[in-house]
Amino acid sequence: MKKWHQSYTGLVGVALCFSLVLSACSTESGTPAGDASTGSAPTASEDFTPVGQYPIVKKPMTIKMFAPQLASIENMETNSFTKYLQDKTNIQIKWDLVPDKALNDRKQLMLASGDYPEVILQGALTKDEQMKYGKQGVFIPLNDLIDTYAPNFKKAMADLPYLKSSITSPDGNIYALPQVNECYHCNYAQKLWINQAWLDKLGLKMPTTTDEFYEVLKAFKEKDPNGNGKKDEIPLTGSDDMWAGNIASFLMNAFIIDDQIDKDSGTFLQLKDGKVDLTANKPEWKQGLLYLNKLYKEGLIDPASFTQNSDAIQQLGNRQDANVLGGITTALISYAHSPDEKHPRHKDYVTVPPLKGPNGVQQAGYFAGIGSSQMAITNKATKEQQIAAIRLADYLYTEEAIVLEERGTENVGWRKAKDGELDMNGKQAKYAVIPKVDNKPTHNDGWEQIGPSLRTFQYRDSWAALQDPLAEGAYEVRLKRESAKYEPFQSKVMYPPSVFIALEDAEVAAQLKTTIRDYIKSNMAQFITGSKDIEKEWDSYVKGFDGLQLGKYIEIYQKAVAKK
Repeated sequence: MKKWHQSYTGLVGVALCFSLVLSACSTESGTPAGDASTGSAPTASEDFTPVGQYPIVKKPMTIKMFAPQLASIENMETNSFTKYLQDKTNIQIKWDLVPDKALNDRKQLMLASGDYPEVILQGALTKDEQMKYGKQGVFIPLNDLIDTYAPNFKKAMADLPYLKSSITSPDGNIYALPQVNECYHCNYAQKLWINQAWLDKLGLKMPTTTDEFYEVLKAFKEKDPNGNGKKDEIPLTGSDDMWAGNIASFLMNAFIIDDQIDKDSGTFLQLKDGKVDLTANKPEWKQGLLYLNKLYKEGLIDPASFTQNSDAIQQLGNRQDANVLGGITTALISYAHSPDEKHPRHKDYVTVPPLKGPNGVQQAGYFAGIGSSQMAITNKATKEQQIAAIRLADYLYTEEAIVLEERGTENVGWRKAKDGELDMNGKQAKYAVIPKVDNKPTHNDGWEQIGPSLRTFQYRDSWAALQDPLAEGAYEVRLKRESAKYEPFQSKVMYPPSVFIALEDAEVAAQLKTTIRDYIKSNMAQFITGSKDIEKEWDSYVKGFDGLQLGKYIEIYQKAVAKK
């Protein structure tokens, strides 16, 4: 996710071999961290206040924490939220900071070397990393600490049905705390944006079926909707370089589920009646390929869709002579048209609701859940530091902390909403952003979105928002309202996106997923463009899965979902 949606990006890492003995992992204070597998949380000493009261500790305590240094934040030590948090909790943070772009490499190196701090505050910890370092004892299990000292996070797990299962590893332990950032338009990211101005000019209705969509694209190609007298219209384009920009996935969902969300994603699995199976070798997949091939052969799909990057999409969208884009597959129309008054072309586009296919299939991919988590407590933390760290984290899950962390000091970066100011849903707002009056690219007032936190739909919606979704500054309102078209069609068969793969299967699963995904996507492009004949070469393509250990792949994912 790029440009207008940078705050939702996540880092995804790969595991690095851990070959050092755990004896290198002694605590700096010399106090043993204790046996984290005893089945109960450490008992708080008299130095702690009761849970829910502040400060957390009566005497100052120092904990070293690993986190990214964002380019937009001037100094994490003197940052206003750091000072506020330390004053409130009496926990002093000794920062171990790394440039944001180098976080993943540094994280893996420090974990492999044993040179890590008591707390990883933000580590973009993949499920594989959580299980690997949890099993090795580097990350301590958090279950009992949460149960004893984290009432806010316990409530979040009770309120959000997907949360606990998304962060609980196959051995039953929670090794890392997540950043929960509920995002309506992220959950329904597989969208297709269409030029409503062209529909109106040609007297066409919004398509509801794959056949109607075909007719719309033909009209876009043949009837000069941009009115420049040239056949320069591009009926449909996309790019794997964009978030949910794959040219095929939205349309394939009218035949059978396709869970591609970016160029490195996609299990191509479905879950029906508890049984996991591949989608990309089914007759419905073939039917979808035939439909896509038909669009391509008739010049309705941009040939560049399989190779171009997001910059090329931006250039297409900003052509000065005339708008040439009829439809675009992506989560965000801002990839093509900046949503501001200087670029009013964006106002011409709306999303197409899920299309109904020839067999009556009509579904939208649903991507809610937690992928990577952020905060882990390591075996270098003393029992007292474990308690202090989990209580500090629990405070970070409060709305008070989230507002201050994200927006900075009250009446500087934000204020309480005035009577009559409306939120994302057109109801009385709770908060309002105070616009910056300078053009300074940096600030020192808040952490933005560093560390564990809880931004629910309700919280995100509570901020004052412009009610005209096409107004400059109302982009998120627009995205939410457009995404609402997809909710009634949430897929009932898509494989859950945030399932833990058992540690013993993780390496094999990753290899098989990559091999099978590459095979599917390569053949998909060839079938759509016609370089492979679908009718003649389909059987050979299906047989090709025999040499890719498809059975093992399905077995691993079946085992994983059975433990969910």
